[in-house]
Amino acid sequence: MRTELANHYDLTPSLACAEELADIYAKMDRVISPPDWAIYAPYVKAILALKKQRNAVILAHNYMTPEIYHGIADVVGDSLQLAIKATEVEADVIVQCGVHFMAETSKILNPSKTVLIPDMDAGCSLAESITAEGIAEMRAKYPGAPVVTYVNTTAEVKAASDICCTSSNAAQIVAAQDSDTVIMTPDQYLAQNVAKEVPNKRVVWWEGSCIVHEQYTAKDLREYRDWNPGTRIIAHPECPPDVIAEADFSGSTSGIIDYVHRERPEKAMLVTECSMAANISDELPDVDFVGPCNMCPYMKKITLEKVLWSLHSMQGAVEVDPEIAAQARVAVERMIDLSRRLAV
Repeated sequence: MRTELANHYDLTPSLACAEELADIYAKMDRVISPPDWAIYAPYVKAILALKKQRNAVILAHNYMTPEIYHGIADVVGDSLQLAIKATEVEADVIVQCGVHFMAETSKILNPSKTVLIPDMDAGCSLAESITAEGIAEMRAKYPGAPVVTYVNTTAEVKAASDICCTSSNAAQIVAAQDSDTVIMTPDQYLAQNVAKEVPNKRVVWWEGSCIVHEQYTAKDLREYRDWNPGTRIIAHPECPPDVIAEADFSGSTSGIIDYVHRERPEKAMLVTECSMAANISDELPDVDFVGPCNMCPYMKKITLEKVLWSLHSMQGAVEVDPEIAAQARVAVERMIDLSRRLAV
């Protein structure tokens, strides 16, 4: 890969190229050093040019590193925002800077387009925790209950479900179901947190979890408050309920971003994936982002080099069986339609 790229693009670290793309660098100079930007800039320049040649659009999740999030992405956001934007894409090629289930979702919503993922091994512990057989098992255990499935799942699991949800709309989606009992899969902690928000529903769940968010503990947060008082603790709802109880605010990745922009706390600890704080740091110079974070090893498989390679070689195309895609599309589109009606 590197030999082939070096034969076609000048990827030597360049201060001149870094200066040429200074306007892009200004969005992340608080978190990326000038020497690092001199390394990244030639890749960014090559990707931006190749993107035009391929008529491609780059969708990037909030957990991407800053040089991807600010440097090359056309659309950034959480799972819901990216799913909605995927339905509006006019480009011929979609490059999904995220994990595999996100690329599958884009392909489900755009069956005629080429959807590339820069690393096929960019999976998800949560998505891998459940199968279509697991959905069938839950349906047998709770007959007649609708299945609300997190978008962090494979196409086969989505196809076996009634409707999808994201962390930003899960409570509203569950509340809108006609049944008194609602099955949520696969994130047990998101389901437990939603159950507290929607007490009139009996929420039952599959016991899956995210390797990033399950690492946080309530004890960690209490100890951090004692060590660094005055810090605003902001947690993602994939964290265990006792962690959410210790936080000052809980919300999806887009909800967290909106909260920090609105509240402008002097010090903020984002209890989620590491790149979240890095990506909004330059927009909020008055906020000191402090405290530990946990890194997603799957998200970090996506790099500038791999994005350039995917656009150069057109390798990494994501395909979904048409019959499964058609069934999964129903669950995803139900989520998007209901979210729009509920304005969430």
